[in-house]
Amino acid sequence: MTTTSITWFDTLPSPVGDLLLAVRDGRVLRVGFAQERHAYPREGDWRESREHVDVLRRQLQEYFSGERALFDLELLPIGTDFQRRVWTELSRIPYGETISYGELARRIGNHKAMRAVGLANGRNPIPIVVPCHRVIGADGSLTGFGGGIERKRWLLDHEARLRA
Repeated sequence: MTTTSITWFDTLPSPVGDLLLAVRDGRVLRVGFAQERHAYPREGDWRESREHVDVLRRQLQEYFSGERALFDLELLPIGTDFQRRVWTELSRIPYGETISYGELARRIGNHKAMRAVGLANGRNPIPIVVPCHRVIGADGSLTGFGGGIERKRWLLDHEARLRA
């Protein structure tokens, strides 16, 4: 007999719009922008619960209020080995700093993989916590963000303000 893990979810109002939070087996599965809700994979049993996502909710609220720069959460990012390597490297970008896609490719050991890195960055299932918003174009331009450029700009400005 196989048991299906329950995915607990809730919505969090934030300065960048409502966020859908999802946790499975005590690990963060998804932080997404609520307007994308239709795009979320709904395999298995999804149930709404504020209690089960409370730690994630609290840490995100602390981030948005400027009380938290680092997240202390167990993550469950679902993706390919390559995507998970990119997401791990994203987590190493310091709060309030940015790097280019080329630099991110270099950091994972393949300086020619800028396009693949960009695609993996765009498929990050746990934005904000895994800070894909900290990756910018080589010329300093704000490029590509699943939540939109305005949200990316807000997140970067928020971190720059608080870091200063």
